[in-house]
Amino acid sequence: MSQSVYQLHDDGKREAAPLLTFSSPEAHSLSIRARALVFHDPRSVGLLEEVGRVAASEATVLIVGETGTGKELIARHIHQQSGRNGPFVAVNCGAFSDNLVEAELFGHEAGAYTGASQARAGWFEAANGGTLFLDEIGDLPLAMQVKLLRVLQERCVVRIGARKPIPIDVRLVAATNVDLARAVRAGNFRMDLYYRLNVASVQLPPLRERPGDIMPLVWHFVDRYRRKLALQSVTLSSAAECALLNYDWPGNIRELENVVHYALIVSREGKVDVGDLRLPRGEASLLAATPGSWNAEPVAEGPRLACVIRRMLEQGHERLYEAVEEELVKTAFAFSRENQVQTAKRLGISRNVLRAQLKRFGLLGAGWQAPGEEAAGEEAAES
Repeated sequence: MSQSVYQLHDDGKREAAPLLTFSSPEAHSLSIRARALVFHDPRSVGLLEEVGRVAASEATVLIVGETGTGKELIARHIHQQSGRNGPFVAVNCGAFSDNLVEAELFGHEAGAYTGASQARAGWFEAANGGTLFLDEIGDLPLAMQVKLLRVLQERCVVRIGARKPIPIDVRLVAATNVDLARAVRAGNFRMDLYYRLNVASVQLPPLRERPGDIMPLVWHFVDRYRRKLALQSVTLSSAAECALLNYDWPGNIRELENVVHYALIVSREGKVDVGDLRLPRGEASLLAATPGSWNAEPVAEGPRLACVIRRMLEQGHERLYEAVEEELVKTAFAFSRENQVQTAKRLGISRNVLRAQLKRFGLLGAGWQAPGEEAAGEEAAES
């Protein structure tokens, strides 16, 4: 399940990053889960190291993350790294009705209820010696939460219609996209079960909080669907790349794969432009590449800022360096409520250099001078 994906940089160098995918991605419905998870962003690299430490233990794990962030991939990776020889069994707690979930988890004997014509093992027995992944654990009915807690405490299950307990050796990994602590306070989740599950907690950040993973994932999905669509090569315009980097991705990796797939279907000769991306806000989500519009919203660090600058270079803006410098100073000055000391500190420059720039950009009068700083001009040499 572990592979590598490559991020192509502007200098032509390819940098490898760990990638998690299902062994047979096509066997897993895209409507249910994310099918790839990459660890290129610094936050993701730290997450992978944390998961490795958790996997080495036998502790119950609770994975918390939004829908489509790759919680099952993390669970499978924990199982692979745990050294357990048994199977990995994934169960969605929200997929069963209240009257069936007990039979699904714990099994039943023949004749236990109408329609139970023969005995059947539950998912706990099926995962014996391995790992049971309970996705959307927050959807489990309260009555079942009591029975799950007993199984975790006693390490045995009792099938419906039976009296004899069956010992099990199962590591439990649970996942949720809801705040279980809040659910406990609301009376929708048992506090004792919450603490039993939350031995080792893994917080899986949404895609918007790890922008360094966006483009490696894009190229991973591009490569997958390029082969399916028999495209010789695929290129992305700078505008398309900017849109991908600056979109919020509420559907996370699952949504990203959909967007890439659609873009390759409608693109012409494998050239993807911003108009080929099916994004709700389209180009409105882009940071405008004109200096006068930068005050509208903040520019993120790293890939997004580089994307904006690259687009400006392509559009041939005159006086680019001066325009960028002017907007940086103006924005920092306004953000600091025109406090020169705070502005200089945030920009990492001396106050004298800042004053010179403020005058040059018309934010201070040419003859302006702070009270008590008649000799300040002598300090300018330090810059």
